[in-house]
Amino acid sequence: MAQIETTYRDALRLALSEAMEADESVILMGEEVGRYGGAYGVTKDLIKSFGADRVIDTPISEAAIVGTAVGAAMTGLRPVAELMYVDFIGMTMDQLANQAAKIRYMFGGQIGVPMVLRTQGGTGRSAGAQHSQSLEAYVMHTPGLRLAMPATVADAYHLLRQSLQQPDPVVFIEHKGLYTMKGALDPEEETAPWGQAQVLRAGGDLVIVTYSRQVHHALAAAETLLSHHGIAAAVVDLRTLNPLDFDTIRPLVEAAGRAMVVSEGVMTCGVAAELAARITEECFDFLEEPVIRVAGEDIPISVSPLLEQNSVPTPELIVETARKMVR
Repeated sequence: MAQIETTYRDALRLALSEAMEADESVILMGEEVGRYGGAYGVTKDLIKSFGADRVIDTPISEAAIVGTAVGAAMTGLRPVAELMYVDFIGMTMDQLANQAAKIRYMFGGQIGVPMVLRTQGGTGRSAGAQHSQSLEAYVMHTPGLRLAMPATVADAYHLLRQSLQQPDPVVFIEHKGLYTMKGALDPEEETAPWGQAQVLRAGGDLVIVTYSRQVHHALAAAETLLSHHGIAAAVVDLRTLNPLDFDTIRPLVEAAGRAMVVSEGVMTCGVAAELAARITEECFDFLEEPVIRVAGEDIPISVSPLLEQNSVPTPELIVETARKMVR
């Protein structure tokens, strides 16, 4: 298949459709994933192609969805469960963190849980405090769970296909603000191997480490920094937070001497805090400035579009922070 122009949403649907065609053990389950097509339309019309036995509309019970997926994975299927908003992941933490994440270890590798939990996170739709959070730190904190967060159309496809090949449970968080974004996709050419970060922009003055929608904010900020302020910032898209590719980050930080971590999750005890600590520990002798976190405010997300927009990092905030770091 040649390179195509498509949306983030359609790239996800293509990945699911191709995986289901190639492997009869792949099934979909979740609230309204069948007849309605999922919370954001990713699974639209897949029930027409694969039937209600493989595209399963479930009751409104997050615990039941994930619990069923765990059991199905242990008995030979490869389920893709959709959780309507990552905000509800707390209701699945026994099934996800206490069971799925630990089964391979507790059974001595004799059995695993090859499932994918698709869900949506992030701000941008004025959905209010209960539907706008970035809770990836909950997942990253739990050993045994893999965590993928695609920022681009190509990674929406390739990371999902790669997730469906993993022997362990993968939490796959899609940013709800990216579904309509268009981009190029070559299904036959992977963007990068599973677990490997990508350097999307080179620069020797500062390294910006980020993921998901903040990749686009960081790229916009880097363009402004270079064109208006003469600051060359490298931008690293982590792609997966577990596994975490620190080998890509380390040499860039050692060369630049300055690093910023950008995350839409909250500042306190968040992903940015872990990454900043890791960079400080492993690159301390090369740092010319402290590692700076640019992250979400420690507040519930407002339904007000203006307050919501400014409760998480913006390109303008990234630029302002970078200018203070590169003096």
